[in-house]
Amino acid sequence: MTTFNGLNMHLGNLSLLSNAKTRSISAENFMGEKGKGGMATEGTGSHAARNLGQTWKVSPSIHVQPKTTVTLAEIEGPGAIQQIWLTVHPQFWRKLIIRFYWDGEDNPSVEVPLGDFFCNGWGVRCNISSIPVSVNPAGGFNCYWEMPFRKSARITLENIVDEEIRGFYYQINYTLTDVPDNAAYFHAQWRRSNPLPYKQDHTLVDGIKGKGQYIGTYIAWGVNNNGWWGEGEIKFFMDGDDQFPTICGTGTEDYFGGAWNFEHPQGEYGVFSSPYCGLPQVIKPDGLYQSQQRFGMYRWHVMDPIRFEEDLRVTIQALGWRGARGYLPLQDDIASTVYWYQSEPHAPYPAIPDFEKLEVI
Repeated sequence: MTTFNGLNMHLGNLSLLSNAKTRSISAENFMGEKGKGGMATEGTGSHAARNLGQTWKVSPSIHVQPKTTVTLAEIEGPGAIQQIWLTVHPQFWRKLIIRFYWDGEDNPSVEVPLGDFFCNGWGVRCNISSIPVSVNPAGGFNCYWEMPFRKSARITLENIVDEEIRGFYYQINYTLTDVPDNAAYFHAQWRRSNPLPYKQDHTLVDGIKGKGQYIGTYIAWGVNNNGWWGEGEIKFFMDGDDQFPTICGTGTEDYFGGAWNFEHPQGEYGVFSSPYCGLPQVIKPDGLYQSQQRFGMYRWHVMDPIRFEEDLRVTIQALGWRGARGYLPLQDDIASTVYWYQSEPHAPYPAIPDFEKLEVI
């Protein structure tokens, strides 16, 4: 009988028995140990549970002190993270940086502001109904990307500001099992152009070296002009491409699964969230303190991964529309998060800037 390792889960293999071991890390079981959940006698819920005692939600969350990094998970493999749930107040989403390290590496494979990693880059709650990322009322962040590792996995959370961040709740569900030789490692990187220099493309990612597949894009796009803003093309330069890419899209709304300016006949943006693509967030000016329109968009390459053998660079143009006069190069605020799998080692990422360059202003 063939042994099923419990990975690559879907409805078609859900009935298969496996020797994989299920574990979970949270503030009620910091190390994910068997039979040691709910043992806390001190924690953020100790006052509420003072008349109930141990096992009664004594430690449901953590507080993160100013300018400190906490370890959310330290796991010995082999195995894979299969689901992450967490929540914290929206005012902290760009003040926290989440990082993932695989197999003892020094440079993180994931390094992204917390909200952006879960397709909420604007600090304004937005529900997402996609397969890999789901965000539910009110600010419940869920991630279903499978993240295999062979020796170890470590997840950290950095508070980059001079204030205590209270009430961070999380649960990391994973399996301990054999990992196949051809399983690559999960990566994610964040970049921002604010404003984008005139007549230049925004670089979503550059310097990827190795073999892998690009699996997704999220962009928090702030528009600094009147009129339509999404004529720009996304381009994938792979395996030695120089001036011209192998893959070139036909427009921003086209790449994110929409068409014709995302516009309904009545002159409104058609907000949508589907399994693999969406424009779930449109923030309009209120006429007083908010000026620019802001958008949140995602595109998951789950059924159409973009595979590369040696290297990858991804860019997108910011182009508006002048009507009969043609295109208008824009200088917008573009913050992108990209997701991919690749063999290790990976190239180091550009440093995450301080909060003044992360802040939504």
